[in-house]
Amino acid sequence: MTISVKKVKKGDTVMVLHGKDAGRRGKVLRVFPREQKVIIENLNIVKRHTRPSTANPQGGIVDKPAPVALGKVMVVCSKCNKPTRVGMELQESGKSVRVCKKCGAKLDKK
Repeated sequence: MTISVKKVKKGDTVMVLHGKDAGRRGKVLRVFPREQKVIIENLNIVKRHTRPSTANPQGGIVDKPAPVALGKVMVVCSKCNKPTRVGMELQESGKSVRVCKKCGAKLDKK
């Protein structure tokens, strides 16, 4: 399933639909358009074995968030507080804006 990357942006609150974190919500930290994946804050945490470095002189096992497929997440509307599909609406200025398909509220901050 291919989802447009334009519909999920950094800073959005999303809900995970499938996997070990299904039903949990988090903030999008990073979007990878080519891979169709996103990194969500405090979700899909994996253990990473790291070597000692200047940043981490001890080394050891570090917890870090792993990417989640875009098809497995859904944007949460800030107005109705429900996971929703995202539609695109054209403004008078010719710029497109993301809107909630359930309540019609604009998802973009500006």
